[in-house]
Amino acid sequence: MHSHAHSHGHAHGHAHGASTRAFATITLINLAYTVLEAAYGFLTDSLALLSDAVHNLGDVLGLGLAWAAAVLARRPPTDRHTYGWRRATLLSPLANVLLVVAFSGALAWEAVGRLGTPPQIPAVPVIVVAALGIGVNLVAAWFVRDGHAHDLNRRGAFLHLMADAAVSLAAVLAGVGMLTLGWSWLDPVTALLISLAIAVGAFGLLRDSFNAAMDAVPASIDRTQVLDFLGAQPGVVAVHHLHIWSLGAGEIAMTAHLVRPAGDDQDAFIDRLAHALDHRFGINHPTLQIEHGGACEHDRHDRAPHHGH
Repeated sequence: MHSHAHSHGHAHGHAHGASTRAFATITLINLAYTVLEAAYGFLTDSLALLSDAVHNLGDVLGLGLAWAAAVLARRPPTDRHTYGWRRATLLSPLANVLLVVAFSGALAWEAVGRLGTPPQIPAVPVIVVAALGIGVNLVAAWFVRDGHAHDLNRRGAFLHLMADAAVSLAAVLAGVGMLTLGWSWLDPVTALLISLAIAVGAFGLLRDSFNAAMDAVPASIDRTQVLDFLGAQPGVVAVHHLHIWSLGAGEIAMTAHLVRPAGDDQDAFIDRLAHALDHRFGINHPTLQIEHGGACEHDRHDRAPHHGH
């Protein structure tokens, strides 16, 4: 006989609802600010403001993707998509990060072209509008501050917004420098520094979201520790086919075959183990299969072939 059990996370729905609202709010706030900044860029003919507006537009697109992913993640499972659409929360940071890199590359290119003969830029509007940008981004970052350590999607948005606040701060400082010292080269140099900072931040997020999309064991979990933990359970002789992967934001799945002698109450054992896995490792979607004896033997009721492990 085989015993299968699933343990499901608790109160995920509420968190997703709040998350969707937060993304909706910050996306709309940022969009409004981007429109305002672009308008001022055209009015003052300031390329600094226009390029920052382009950068912010990239972020609005990134936040929009994160928002869409949070909405998709709430879709219930179907016969074909049995996990629902949670993977969207892992894929959107990939799209998000590619956008940021593309935009910061374009800004850097523009900045290098300007180093030779930097144009004169009216500094006061740059300072005022960029300072407003710092405020907008910090308020938006405050909306998604909860859980940005565990949820890649939120972390992507949080990093974005903090990078944006830094971009706006750099623009303010460049404006102040141009106003007080008359250094017009501060504008392109600032843009280059910002592009570099964005590229560094983007690399870490790209690596993490790529790993998650490739079903890697989440960074917060040491597979060997899980293996040892399962092997140390009462009566467990061997552990086969241990897989651990990320289902979506804050949801970790695991499958394992445990070899264990018959007789004991397997359901209680599985239930206890599911709670322990959630508590110790944050694995909240385990599927455990109990086998008796050494090999993976199947009785007549379970003739499904094993797919390549």
